[in-house]
Amino acid sequence: MNILLWHVHGSWTTSFVQGPHTYLVPVTPDRGPDGLGRARTFAWPDSVREVTPEELRDAEVDLVLFQRPHEPELAERWLGGRRPGRDVPAVYLEHNAPDGDVPDTRHPCADRDDLTLVHVTHFNRLFWDNGSTHTEVIEHGIVDPGHQYTGRLPRAAVVVNEPVRRGRHTGTDLLAGLSEAAPLDVFGMRTEGLAEHLGLPEDRCRSADLPQSELHTALAERRLYLHPVRWTSLGLSLLEAMHLGMPVVALATTEAVEAVPRGTGTLSTRPEVLARAARRYLEEPEAAAEDGARARQAALERYGLKRFLDDWERVMTEAIS
Repeated sequence: MNILLWHVHGSWTTSFVQGPHTYLVPVTPDRGPDGLGRARTFAWPDSVREVTPEELRDAEVDLVLFQRPHEPELAERWLGGRRPGRDVPAVYLEHNAPDGDVPDTRHPCADRDDLTLVHVTHFNRLFWDNGSTHTEVIEHGIVDPGHQYTGRLPRAAVVVNEPVRRGRHTGTDLLAGLSEAAPLDVFGMRTEGLAEHLGLPEDRCRSADLPQSELHTALAERRLYLHPVRWTSLGLSLLEAMHLGMPVVALATTEAVEAVPRGTGTLSTRPEVLARAARRYLEEPEAAAEDGARARQAALERYGLKRFLDDWERVMTEAIS
């Protein structure tokens, strides 16, 4: 199939394009949000082709995969008037947990009969008001980075983009207290100035924005993975950390309660419990490695790439038929 999708989430797309199809990714001269084109920091196969809006007008497209509310209108214009859902089969992928008026948040695709709405977690499907639209859940799949864990650095790794702006959603306000139990290395976009924002000395909260190839190596050197997120969808970085063999210390919120089973780390809604767990891993590296090995096995079983691609193949085939 020729599948049209925008480059919105690099990590998720990296897994999706491992399938057997041709993936048409719009590119514009400014490489803005609607025309990023191919990823520059992720390894994508040659089956991912950049296409301009002009080329899309006459392009053969078997399926359109939407990820943002404005994309259906954009696709109709760029496809020369072909209407997604009517003239071209369409699937809408919702990456995010609802935000605002929860649990009554109405999804932009609610009550549509011309497309399939796919959520990345069961939690998200439960909390969005999807109306009568046919919905599916396709849980994440990860390109396995391998068991790289060494845990040689007695520090906690956190991965979050824009922690200052996103604040309580990502648990940024909890980091100061948790840093007393374990010094933090926070990776992600726009993490600069985080230590100053939290009033912490630099050695208790270091920040860096690394490409994925370097990020995995850096994560695996830290003793544990800390996930203080209150309200967001299930982060791929959490699942990647588990694949690496890292033990997890996480807030027991949203889909984390399903993703992190017993014996792979500590889940709690009490920050003081998370602090004790982090401190224990720093003091007991063997226990950290053992829990991390179980975390990797659990992630491979539930979030493996083959299951992910098989699920998508089924949903896309049904959408086309």
